[in-house]
Order: sequence, then C-alpha cells, then structure tokens
Amino acid sequence: MSSIPTKLRIGVLMGGKSIEREVSLNSGRTVCDHLDTTRYVVIPLFQQQSGKLFILPERFLHRGKTSDFEHRLAQEAEEIVWDELAERVDFVYIAQHGRYAEDGTMQGMLEILGIPYVGSKVFASALGMDKIMQKDFLQAAGIKVAHHYIVYKHEIEQMLAGTIDATNFAHNYAHLTFPLIIKPAQEGSSLGVFCAQNSQEVYAAVVQAAQVMAGKIQPVLIEEKIIGMEFSCIIITSNTTGELMALPPTEIVPESAVYEYDQKYMPGRAQKLTPARCSAEQLALIQETCKKAMHALGFSTIGRIDGFLTADNTVYIIDPNSFSGMAPSSFAFLQAAQINMSHTQLINHLIETELQHNNLLQHYGVSSMEHTSLPQQKIRVAVLLGGCSAEKEISLESGRNITYKLSPHKYEAIPVFIDSHFKLHILNQKLLVRNSTHEIELALDEAQPLLWSDLSKIADFVFIGLHGGQGENGCVQGALEMLGLPYNGSSVLTSALCMDKFKTTQFLRARGFDVPQGVLVEVNSHASFDRLGMSESNNMAFPLIIKPHNDGCSTLVQKANNQQELQAALEKIFASGRTHALVEECIIGTELTVGVIGNATPQALPPSQAIAQGGILSIEEKFLPGAGENQTPALLPAETLQFVQKTMEAVYQALQCKGYARIDCFYQSAQQSPTGKERVVIIEINTLPGMTPATCIFHQAAELGMKPMDFIDTIITLGFEEHAVRHTQQVSVQQEAI
Repeated sequence: MSSIPTKLRIGVLMGGKSIEREVSLNSGRTVCDHLDTTRYVVIPLFQQQSGKLFILPERFLHRGKTSDFEHRLAQEAEEIVWDELAERVDFVYIAQHGRYAEDGTMQGMLEILGIPYVGSKVFASALGMDKIMQKDFLQAAGIKVAHHYIVYKHEIEQMLAGTIDATNFAHNYAHLTFPLIIKPAQEGSSLGVFCAQNSQEVYAAVVQAAQVMAGKIQPVLIEEKIIGMEFSCIIITSNTTGELMALPPTEIVPESAVYEYDQKYMPGRAQKLTPARCSAEQLALIQETCKKAMHALGFSTIGRIDGFLTADNTVYIIDPNSFSGMAPSSFAFLQAAQINMSHTQLINHLIETELQHNNLLQHYGVSSMEHTSLPQQKIRVAVLLGGCSAEKEISLESGRNITYKLSPHKYEAIPVFIDSHFKLHILNQKLLVRNSTHEIELALDEAQPLLWSDLSKIADFVFIGLHGGQGENGCVQGALEMLGLPYNGSSVLTSALCMDKFKTTQFLRARGFDVPQGVLVEVNSHASFDRLGMSESNNMAFPLIIKPHNDGCSTLVQKANNQQELQAALEKIFASGRTHALVEECIIGTELTVGVIGNATPQALPPSQAIAQGGILSIEEKFLPGAGENQTPALLPAETLQFVQKTMEAVYQALQCKGYARIDCFYQSAQQSPTGKERVVIIEINTLPGMTPATCIFHQAAELGMKPMDFIDTIITLGFEEHAVRHTQQVSVQQEAI
C-alpha cells in the first residue's frame, strides 16, 4: 500500500525570459508568502532570462528587483535542469508572466515532464497571449472587440528601414477614429502600450511597441479607444461544480489615457474600485460576457478578462489574460476578498482545482500540522496603517504586509486603518486589500469604528505600520504610552527627534558623528536665501540637496546645480504647505541604507547599497517593481562593511533607538573624504522603516537567515521587552515618591 505524502511540494516558478520578469518576482513572492505551509512545502524556483533554472534561496525571495541577486545565483543557489524538476516538486504554481510563460511554452514543458500546474493548458495559453488571433475567436463567439488594424512584422521592418513613412502609413488605418491605442501583439502588463492623438504619434508608437522586447520585432495592434467604464474581472473554476465563477469586477479609473505600468504596480496609483460602480444588471452583464470569453478561448482554473462597458450597455473585451498578477493588492485578491476569500484561500482554491482536475486530490494528504492544537490564546496585535501623511500609501502597503506576515499560530492580526482625520477603523478583508487609502475612506461605512481609548480592549500589542507625520514623530507613540499599550519601535523622544532631520544632524554632529553641512530655510526667508551668503550655509557649494526637514520616502527631495534651481526647489516645497526646507551639501560616496535591530545592545544588519539612476533615489525606485536596485550586502570590502555597521550601532545607541530602525548614509573612502580618512556620513534615521513586501530591511535580515515573519516576530518581542523596562522604571519612580 503506497503511503500518502505528508505535504505537497509546490514549486513556485518566478522570473523568466520575458520583459515582465520583475512583475513575476512580485507575484511569486506573494504566492510563497501566502501558501498554506501546514499543507504544502514551498520551493521557490527562479528562471533567469538566459533560461537557467535555480532553486531560489529564501534570502533572495523578498528582494525588489532581479538584479539585486541574479549575479549571486551561480555561487549561492542550486541550479537544476528541467528533467530534474519532477524529482523536486509535485506541482508547479506558474507565477511568471508574458512571453514563454503565458504563451504555452512553459505549459508545454511541464506537460512533457508530467508535472501538474496551475492555469490554462497549452492551446488556451498560446491563444491568450496572441492578441491578434484571440480577436477572431472572441468575435466568432459573438463578443465585441475594438475596431482595429494589424501591423505585421514585414511592415514594421519597412518602417524601420525608412521605406514607409508616417504619411504613407496613415492610409492603412484611415477607417479608424482617434484616439487610437497602440500595443504589442504578444506582451502584457501595459508594457509598450500608447495612446495616439494623430498620425505622427501612431507611427512613433508602432515603432516603439514593435521593439518593446529587446532583440525581437513583433506585430502591433492599432485599436480604437473604447469610451466607457474600464473593468477587470477575475474568473475562477468552482471546485464543487466545475463551472466558471465570475468574481465581482473591478472598475479602473486610470490617471491618464492608458492604464500604464506604474499605475498598475505603484502603491496608490489610479483608482481600482471593487465592485465596479454600476447597477447589478450591468455587473451581471460584465460577468456573463467574461465567462463567455473564457469559454471562447478555452481558459481554465483562472483568468483575468479586461474590457469596457459603454454607455449603451455594450461590453467590449480588450485583453483576456490566462493568468492574473498576484501582487498583494492585485485584482485577484481584491475581488476574492469580496466573497470573503483570503489570499491563502484563493491560492489553495486554484491549486485544489488543478489537483481535482488531475484526479490527484486524494493522493495528497493534509499535513498533520493542520490538526495540531494551537495556543489557547493568541497575542492580539492591532496593526495601524494609513494615516494622513505624504507617505500614507506606503503605510497601507507596509501595514497590509505586516498583517499578512504575522504568524497565524501565534498572533491574531487586527488591521486598524487611520483615516485622514486620524480616526480609527477596524478593517475587514475586503477593505484591507483596496488599492489606496482613498478607496478605503470611500467605503468606511463597511468598517468598524474604534476609539483610541478602546485600543487596549481589542489588542495586547500595537504594531505601528505608519510612516511620516504623527505616526512617526512621537504623537502616536505618546498616545500608546498614555494607554499603557506596548508598541514597536522607539520612544516618544527618539521618534520626535529623528523625524526632524535638521535637529537630528545637529545632535549627531555634537556627538562627534559625520553629517552633511546644512541650513534650515523658513518659508518667509527663502526669497532672499541667495543673499545669505554661503558662509551662513556652512560654506556649501553647488550642487545642493533640498528636501523637507520632516518627511521621508524621497518626498520632494531635489538636487540643485545653481541658484535658479535652488529657488525653484524651495518654492516647490513651500507650495506644498511646508514651512521649512532643509538645504544640505551633496555628499559624494557610496549610498547605503542599514537596518539595525535591538534595544540596549543593537545589531546592525548587512548594509544595502542603493543604486539611483538619477543621482537621487526616487520613490519609484523604492517601491515600483523592477524600478530600483539594492545590492545586499553592499559591494564594499568586508572590513568596510564592518566599519559601517559599527558606526550604525553607535548612532542607534546615541539616539536611544529601540526595536529597529533604518539608517541612511554615505560611505566615503579616504580619497573621497575631505578629512583624508574614510568616514560614514549620516543622512537620516527612519524609526519606522518601510515594511512593504520587497523592502530592503527584509533583504538584510534574510542575509542572517531571518524570514520576514521571524523578523516581525522579533520586533514585537523587542517591543514587549522595552515596554516592560519602561513600566518597571515607572513603578520604581512611583515607589520612591511614596
């Protein structure tokens, strides 16, 4: 009698050969984070653009960009060949996107290997990736598509050779009405998609779209832009009936004519309203049309169908996808939450659908861990997220990620949203997965209001997932102290000090640390700043860095190369309502960010080297998938890294930081330093660093073998310890007074 395996080995395949590999890393990470480990063994698999396949070390999983770790795979990861895959995994969750992943290529390989996988099979996948051929199938099924013209490869080659110019080309699509949408025929994620208002723009867009994947020329579609409500609808297969189930569609309100890449993946960009704002009859019409499209194309298990609903109640299908992106706030999770399915439940559902289809559901048993008795009483953790600072969208991402990564065996996670008036609301799953704080605020009637004074009734610990403003400047810390609640991070004093960059540099300079020369400029004096004479600016010379003195996340950080740019930068900051701006010397060196963890005896984590494309690290480079690069550990000698880490620990202790923090700095070699000796110049201290899924502090902890869940657990433990110390000190003082 054959034994039933305890757990199913799930290979989560990410990366890949397409231009969507960065989005794939984001999806794969999310799937790994939410797979039910009581039932499955998670095996991250990464495919390089070259095609090489690796079992991805855990410490690389939460990186923000593939280039953060790819150069280390050969030495630090196990390379396998396709023929070995069936020996390592029982099932593959394809988290790759685009060419070679959604076009039947990957599906064909897995079929040959005999490995079951999630999603549509070979033909449906190949058809779903071909935006030209799929239109014929949709139209044959009576489904409306946009009027369009196909630009074939040979035409594009003639355009590139100069034998067809814009004027000659225009007659081909003269029957179409502007504006026109131009898109590659075989890509996704809105890459290479343009909106053209005239023939010149069409010509340029076609040339760009055809070459969006380097080294390949592909056909291009020119489509009429449909005017109406844009939507995306997730379709899944019922485990019980095998019928298609349409989830509540999402209405997309883009910030521009095209729902672009950064709007899809940057926190808070565009509006994604679930369910869509239309009547029940219109919702049903969208859902039925999307199911019809799934049938027409042969999609199975899951699909994402994008389209438009026009004013005359006509549904146009513009982009059927045999996969859906699986980022934490993706359409799949947004819509599943509407029927009370969590991230883990949706992923389990998709896997079980495939196992049932392959008659394998009974073959794999459920782990005995599922029946293991859990602690009678879990620690109740209220996670504060949102707020009203310029960093509220990042806070939503951080707080949501913290909520998901609190160990379900130890903690009861309670997401608590802080609105723009700094009122509290307990969120349900449907609200937690919303795309932006604005969307959550619009639906707060579905949330449970909560008084600050009642926090102690629902929580044993408060995890502050806020950034900037009152969340990080000591105010929330003070409120929690008043309520007697333990929390993560530093005290009221340290939080308030570190939030003020100018005061922090003054303090650190007095304690003997190297900091930039700088001056604080008030709103009423900035017009005459050029007459201050750079002597009052500590002999600073251009270029200069200008930034708010009390904001983070690269908000309004600018570089000025001359007086005119300086004035413009100051005016931009003051126009935002701020009363002060910090003007600092521009430090030349290696930009680093270093996490530190601990209370009385802190430990600096391996430094990350931030690589900024424009000289100043932008918010997109910090949070947009694939846009930034962090090398962890930094590309510096081991003794230099140790020097930096010891300096960070000293700074942390001098400021009396607690729990954890992230310190941004520049390392200067003896040749770069004006002192002739190597030094570390401290830029700023973040007492509540970002905790988004790919944040660099997770990279650093992973280098020491700490998973994100373990890292968050450590922060909570340190918070409880510091609370106990403060409480003991207070009791002692009271006893002495008596």
